[in-house]
Amino acid sequence: MKMHFIASSTETAVTAAESLSARYGHVPIREAEVIVALGGDGLMLSVMHQNRGLPVYGMNRGTVGFLMNAYSEDDLPARIRAAEETVVNPLAMTAGTTDGHEHCALAINEVSMLRAGPQAARLRISVNGRVRMEELICDGMLLSTPAGSTAYNYSANGPILPLGSDVLALTAIAPFRPRRWRGAILPKSATVRIDVLDPDKRPVMADADSRGVDSVLWVEIRSENSIRHCLLFDPGHGLEERLIREQFV
Repeated sequence: MKMHFIASSTETAVTAAESLSARYGHVPIREAEVIVALGGDGLMLSVMHQNRGLPVYGMNRGTVGFLMNAYSEDDLPARIRAAEETVVNPLAMTAGTTDGHEHCALAINEVSMLRAGPQAARLRISVNGRVRMEELICDGMLLSTPAGSTAYNYSANGPILPLGSDVLALTAIAPFRPRRWRGAILPKSATVRIDVLDPDKRPVMADADSRGVDSVLWVEIRSENSIRHCLLFDPGHGLEERLIREQFV
């Protein structure tokens, strides 16, 4: 099996990559059948953004490692061949800014809108061209994929989404009005538009997997089903199992 190893910058990850490359061989990415990522979830997201064609098998040499398999140097080709495949579609974000420009980015975890000043943001939410909430006063909000639902979304008290559910989580961050709004679960086919109601007094920034855009007037978000990221997990330890397990800890 032709493997291309990618490691994060930590000593632990670099040492692991060197050891595995010596044991199993390392080929340029253009010749590889699979990418082996050594690090944490941040590295996995980076690899997925930069490489869309090859399956990725991650091993945890970072901290949380929700998207990674347990680290072991033994029987790596056999583990990869036996791995379960999970396909992840990213979100496509288009953001219009106060200078008249539009910015596009992809997000595997979530697209978020965050207040960029001392006052709470005032946002209007539309789904498929229909206004669903005239005004949400909050520190921000986010739209999450199932793969990203255990990340920022979960920290903001959003729901954990099963991978096969074909839904997205729309979650408010510190909502003030409506104070008790619990967010919404939307079909994966939905197009969500968020308008900033008071951009001068209450500036807002948008973020797609740490790709930030300042001075936002509006954002449109949809699932980009034409892009498929393939992740490989050891049998019985795939994302579906991890999503269920995370809800009982």
